[in-house]
Amino acid sequence: MVVAAVATACQRPAPRPAPSPTPTGPRAPADIVDLAAVDPTVRTDIRYASAHNFVGRPIDGYPEPLCLLTRRAAEALRRVQAAALARGRSLKVYDCYRPQRAVNEFVAWAKRPAEQQMKAEFYPGLPKDRLFADGYIGAPTAHSRGSTLDLTLVPVPTPAQPDYTPGEPLLPCTDPAGRRFADDSVDMGTGFDCFDPRAHTADPRITGAARANRGLLKRLMTEQGFENYPREWWHYRYVDEPYPDTWFDFPVTRSSLR
Repeated sequence: MVVAAVATACQRPAPRPAPSPTPTGPRAPADIVDLAAVDPTVRTDIRYASAHNFVGRPIDGYPEPLCLLTRRAAEALRRVQAAALARGRSLKVYDCYRPQRAVNEFVAWAKRPAEQQMKAEFYPGLPKDRLFADGYIGAPTAHSRGSTLDLTLVPVPTPAQPDYTPGEPLLPCTDPAGRRFADDSVDMGTGFDCFDPRAHTADPRITGAARANRGLLKRLMTEQGFENYPREWWHYRYVDEPYPDTWFDFPVTRSSLR
């Protein structure tokens, strides 16, 4: 089994070498929960269950568009949501637990140079054959441990988000808000899963409201025990995660839960 993950699909931000993953399945442990059961007010836009992602099709392991997390991380996220709502914002999650089989699919896709139908949106300034050399593919992903997620802030009330239609003209994730995909997120300076240095949380080219929005998200998440991966403004790991050395492979579906 190939074991690696796309960094824009979120590398593990770990200071120590990761042991070799040992995927488990097909059922989740008892403390993996559906976030909607813990806090139904958090919005979801699970991109890997759809065709609107950097591969361009639903990803293996995502039969349902759910946010599954360890209960510890979900409860912490509930507290983040309460703080966000008090500021007129809501959380929206793009990805939570990710099966190892999905990671394997990302790796296989990265090694097929002809498959570039989503390049114009997700990596407009990067040749696909640079993904390995530039660090967008690397270590096992923390997402497969169940306490890491990708998310943003949306206004309250939240505007309608247009549906993505496969084959529609793509807009670069690096374009200014209003010229990229009309996500209902507040302006974060780039779109989600943007393979570009502008997506680095502290990139100096991101200024004004977008920089303030990144700062607010980071502050809210950090206060409740999450750690940002600095190459991706959307990526956060719950530091006190219960499975620091286990990579799961059960599918993202309610039937995986106990």
